[in-house]
Amino acid sequence: MSNLFDLTGKVAVVTGSSKGIGKSIAEQMALHGATVVISSRKEDACQQVAGDINEMVTNGAGEAVAIPCHIGHKEQLQQLVDQTHARVGPIDILVCNAAVNPFYGSMLDIPDSAFEKILDSNIKSNHWLSQMVLPEMVARQDGVIIIIASVGGFNGSPVLGTYCISKAADMQLARNIATEYGAYNIRANAIAPGLIRTDFARALWEDPETLKNSTASACLRRIGEPEEIGGTAVFLASAAGSFITGQTISVDGGR
Repeated sequence: MSNLFDLTGKVAVVTGSSKGIGKSIAEQMALHGATVVISSRKEDACQQVAGDINEMVTNGAGEAVAIPCHIGHKEQLQQLVDQTHARVGPIDILVCNAAVNPFYGSMLDIPDSAFEKILDSNIKSNHWLSQMVLPEMVARQDGVIIIIASVGGFNGSPVLGTYCISKAADMQLARNIATEYGAYNIRANAIAPGLIRTDFARALWEDPETLKNSTASACLRRIGEPEEIGGTAVFLASAAGSFITGQTISVDGGR
């Protein structure tokens, strides 16, 4: 019987993978056999994570390489794709994880610069990167795109409005890619994490009272861990998830 979660021979590019959810996704994909590209703005952080993964994967099935990239610059995204091709080969799996949220407060008060930065980093960069990898996936008649959204994309927020708008758009981006490219055996899905123990969400879990309030509406009454998102990404990228496309999978403890 074949291993439905085996990613041996696959090349996966994971943006924002030097820490948090992106790092966990890269680790889990490498442990399941994939060659993963670690990418974020800082080269030293990428190199550190790639080195750690290569030490962790001892059976030689998977490996990691570091290719830094600032997702806000289209030319750097193209360099990420080109360097991946040159160093490890065609891209089988694209995980758009990197995102920003530079503003906390009412949408009435958000500066244009912050509004544009959120939409550019959280939506436009994912669109650009998908545009860059889809042609090779079409030619190969195979490919997987995973976009990391958020449960915030399902609801309004008095303090994270623009961020939530961007994550709702990411869900639609996955649906639209699935619709346009399903005939080419390309699958696209989004993952909507709830509260996960990352630096990005530290303000929501570091204080015990805030953590209690934040998890009160979740069935499991606890915070999630990054590897729980990593496992979901492996599922969606592998043969185990081969009949799933155009979906948003909520990983939020039953919230």
